[in-house]
Amino acid sequence: MPTSKRYVAAKSLVEKSKAYSIEEAVALLKKTATAKYDESVELHIKLGINATKSDQQIRGTIALPHGVGKSKKVIAFVEAEKEAEAKAAGADIVGGEELVNEIAASGKLDFDVAVATPAMMPKIAKLARILGPRGMMPNPKTDTVSANVTKMISEQKAGKQSFKNDPTGNVHQIFGRASFSEVQLKENLTMLLDAIRKMKPSSSKGIFFRNVVIASSTGPGIKLQA
Repeated sequence: MPTSKRYVAAKSLVEKSKAYSIEEAVALLKKTATAKYDESVELHIKLGINATKSDQQIRGTIALPHGVGKSKKVIAFVEAEKEAEAKAAGADIVGGEELVNEIAASGKLDFDVAVATPAMMPKIAKLARILGPRGMMPNPKTDTVSANVTKMISEQKAGKQSFKNDPTGNVHQIFGRASFSEVQLKENLTMLLDAIRKMKPSSSKGIFFRNVVIASSTGPGIKLQA
């Protein structure tokens, strides 16, 4: 597949061997995000962890100060008496065991994030094979299982993000849109980097941030000073 002239022009603005400061990198990212739509902007980090070790897994949630520019469609699995509360909190799809059975039968996932009350977890176990591979299974570690339905759903609708390392020890996370100001992108990125840095496992030795790159969804990678 040939490389577009637009991408080549954007890539020519980036010095391949240079590691940029956050301020420089964000300014450059804005210049290289030249698609006709509002691109997402992403952080990619190669971590100094052994991803096969359970005690070196990186997993967390974060509410970025400026969100990520996209409203998430939330499905809430709750008991009948909590359905009204879930709807009032902003859940897009609400239901109990019938909804679980419907999704299990159709396999259709018309939502971005799933949340559940603790009481519903045994019932949605049958959805693990559908939700698990997509990283969408409710989990207390990602604040998507809670008895506090209003807090859980409102945080997700406000843009709370979940992140974790992949099997090769990398973390990939959206932290905004190309239309965000440089200040907004810098603040979101700084908070995300700080959150991941604080998660360094005690058993991980040596350099934690091996390689840090930011990019718009169709733009070239820009290396950051780790």
